[in-house]
Amino acid sequence: MKNNRALLSVFFLLFVFTLTAQEDSLMVETPEVSDTSKEKDYKPYNALAPAKAAFYSAILPGLGQAYNDRYWKIPLVYAGIGTGVYFYINNNKEWNRYRDAYKNRLAGRKDEFTVNGEERISDDGLIRAQEFYRRNKEISILVIAGFYVLNIIDANVDAHLQQFNVSEDLTLQPNMGLDNFTGKSRYGLSLNYKF
Repeated sequence: MKNNRALLSVFFLLFVFTLTAQEDSLMVETPEVSDTSKEKDYKPYNALAPAKAAFYSAILPGLGQAYNDRYWKIPLVYAGIGTGVYFYINNNKEWNRYRDAYKNRLAGRKDEFTVNGEERISDDGLIRAQEFYRRNKEISILVIAGFYVLNIIDANVDAHLQQFNVSEDLTLQPNMGLDNFTGKSRYGLSLNYKF
């Protein structure tokens, strides 16, 4: 009986050593993928990142894009706002020009549109020009405000999307197949999730 127990103990120990040797050999044969070679495409989740990016863009346009490391967007933000400012200044200058001419004409003084006592632009023309440039000034203000708000929204959305997991573990792909029996095409979507 003692020999059977000793023999059973030896077989048990050999079995355990064999299993551990197989585990060790499996570890050697299949190298582990290190975390450094598998880089993430997204930033780790930070609930305040979108709010910070939006706040920074509200303080100074383009600062939220810099916070998100999207430096190439900063010239686009300033180009849009700068274009609106340029047209606002230009339309304001023209509006003041026609308004001053109309005021001078109402006061009985010469204006820049009166040459040799002859009016090149009528009073109605001066009023229409003032309305035109005033409307363009207001549109320019809307363009400036629009680019300012768009700058804030872009920084916020970009900060959200940087944290979005776009790995291959979860994919949604369209599929198209041909039914050999009927000869018709089959369309569908497949959702793949890897554990």
